[in-house]
This record gives sequence, structure tokens and C-alpha cells, in this order.
Amino acid sequence: MHQKKVSPNTNPLHPPPPSSSDPTHLTRPTPDLEIHYQKKNEPPLFPSTPHKRPLMPRSSTPSHSQTLSSLHDSPFKASSHPPFPCSCSLPLLLATKRITLRLLHHSCRASWLRLHTKLFILLFLPTFYLLTTAYYRYFLFFLVCAVFLFLLVIALSLALPAIRHFFISKIKPAPSKTHLPVVWSIGAKPKLECKLDSGCWVQIYSNGDLYEGEFHKGKCSGSGVHYYHLTGRYEGDWVDGKYDGYGVETWAKGSRYRGQYLQGLRHGVGLYRSYTGDAYAGEWCNGQCHGQGIHTCEDGSSYIGEFKWGVKHGLGTYQFRNADNYAGEYFADKMHGFGVYRFGNGHRYEGAWHEGRRQGFGTYTFRNEQTQTGHWQNGVLNVSSGGSSMAYDHRSKVLHAVQAQLDPMGEDICPNPP
Repeated sequence: MHQKKVSPNTNPLHPPPPSSSDPTHLTRPTPDLEIHYQKKNEPPLFPSTPHKRPLMPRSSTPSHSQTLSSLHDSPFKASSHPPFPCSCSLPLLLATKRITLRLLHHSCRASWLRLHTKLFILLFLPTFYLLTTAYYRYFLFFLVCAVFLFLLVIALSLALPAIRHFFISKIKPAPSKTHLPVVWSIGAKPKLECKLDSGCWVQIYSNGDLYEGEFHKGKCSGSGVHYYHLTGRYEGDWVDGKYDGYGVETWAKGSRYRGQYLQGLRHGVGLYRSYTGDAYAGEWCNGQCHGQGIHTCEDGSSYIGEFKWGVKHGLGTYQFRNADNYAGEYFADKMHGFGVYRFGNGHRYEGAWHEGRRQGFGTYTFRNEQTQTGHWQNGVLNVSSGGSSMAYDHRSKVLHAVQAQLDPMGEDICPNPP
């Protein structure tokens, strides 16, 4: 290593007095200039290795140095600025950098912080540099920046929703409200798209129909009322877009049904009144009269008995409008089998019937108790006999028992809502 030769008269800790040739040294005060000298055994102030600088020639003196001359020329300019804290500014800057990066990292990852809070932190970070460089002078400026940024964030938080809605309305138009389809019909059912929506609202169709009630997965399910355009109305229970349960159905002409439904058809017990005046009260199956029921007509005639797929079939009693009465068996809506026919004038026939006519063996009794017994063909007696009707009393007793069983049927068939 090269060692610098130091003359015995020169001491680095005690510099020589200034030369008398400098006229400003005696007349002007010494400027506040701090010059740090480093000893040989003292560790360097900065951790970095200093650069090698060329040595000044002997001929150059401090009085002729440009830096010293400028300080001697303007000493008050050097004292106008505070000294920079070289010994502590670098560690403070590094610590501030670490704290800033850590705060920025945690603020970006924190999901519970709102957007305006993160914006306030990002805008507030640059002011830390001013606080670390000269915190005595810039402390007031630091507070002013904090207040300004706080007010700026509040203003942005209040203005951003309105600005966002404004740009959204300009870019994307608001969707129009569309009515959801409802599946319901009297007769032909319109083909409509089913949407997976559930709730309760009012639906209007393009054909003029209107439904008000409950939906489930885009279909009528629950309680609802459907108004058919110029045809009728239904109010009751729905399951998957069909009548199911108890409901009331009315038509524009005046017909009305009140009773039970299953899968869109009358099924169970119900009462139907036609606009013509006819009425049926009893059991239904797949939309038709099936089982025990009462059928009354506009002309005053009525039937109480058994039905099968919409027609009289089985045992029953028919009351005609001219006061005639028949009690017996029916087949395919006609008197067929054994039955008793009582006329309004007091006459009576007991015997066999075939497709609505007296056919077979029977007895005709007049109102004066005279009888005709024999074989009947197409309603005409072929073989007459003056014998009494004692042989046929057991048939009459059976018929009376059947009629007694059918009489209370009218009280049991009247439908009631469940």
C-alpha cells in the first residue's frame, strides 16, 4: 500500500493559520461550515468504499480553491440553508422505505379496506419523504397535505357512484322490463318459453290472457287466477302449469264448475252447472262423470244413480218431467235390465227392459189394480194372462230396496270444498 508522506511541520488535526495575504479573513466572520475529518483508526461514516481521488498538487493552496473562495466570497449564502443530516438520513430513508412498502403491500391485500381508503393511503405515501428529509420545516406542510388528501378522498367517494352510473347509462342502455310467461289455457294451450323463475306476480300474454298468482321454475304452481280473453276464468290451485287441487272454473257463456282437479282435468268430487240449465253433482274421473252422481235437466227431469264415463250406467232412479218415474238398471245411458216404471196416471210396469223398451217377461198394473202379465216384445204384450202378480213380488221387493238405497244418495253427493 502506498503511504502518504506527511511533513513534520504539517499536522492534519491543526491546519496552518491562514495567510495574511487574504484580506477577507480578518474583516469577515467565519462561515458556519462543518468539515469532518476522519482518523486512521476510526471506521468510515458510510458503509460504501470511498472512491480514490487524485491528490492536490503542493502548489495549490486552500486560498486558491474554487470552493473555499466561493465560501469566502458569500458566507451568508452558505448559512442560509440548514445542514443536511448526513449521518442519520440514509438509515431513516431505508426504514421509511421498508415501512412504506410493507404498508402498501398490506393495504393492497386487505379485502376489508374500501377503495377510497386504499386511495388515501397511496396518495399519502409521497408526503413521508418530505417528513424524513426535513421534518422540522415540512411538518406543517405534512399536515396540510394530509387534510387535503382526506378531503379529496371524501369528495371522490361521494362523486364516484354518480359518475359510474352516468358512464354505465351512456355505454349500456337499461334493459326493458319483460313479463314472464305463464302456462295456462282453456282448450288449446299456447306454447311459451319457460324461465327458471319463482315468485308471485302478474303475467300478461300476447293473446290477451292474464295470470295473477304464484310461479315455480317458470310454471304456474300454487294459488292463482287466470283470466282468459273472451272465454273464461279459473281460480284455484296449480301444479306445473295445470289445474291440480281445488278450483273454480267459469266460462263466458255462463257455465261453471266448482270442485277438484287432477293434472288439468276434473277429478274427484265437483259440481258443474251448464249455461243451458243442466247440472251435475257427483264424482268425476279424467274430466268425465264417473261414479255416484245427480244429474238434473232444465226441463225438470233428474237422475240419481251411477255413471260411467259420462253416461248413466248401473242402478239409478230417473224422474221425468211428466211425473213418470223409473227405478232400475241402466246400460249405456238407457234402461236395460230389470226395472219398475211408474206412470204419472197411476199405472206401473215391473219387468225386463232392453235398450229403453219393455222386452221380456213383465207385469203391467193399472191404477184400478188390474194386471197383465206376459212376454213383452218391443214394448208390446204378446201373451196375456189373468194371473196375479204374486210371482213377481220378490222382484218388486228387491227393486224397492234398491230405490231405498238410492234415495239418500242426493244428500251425500253434494260437493263441498276440501
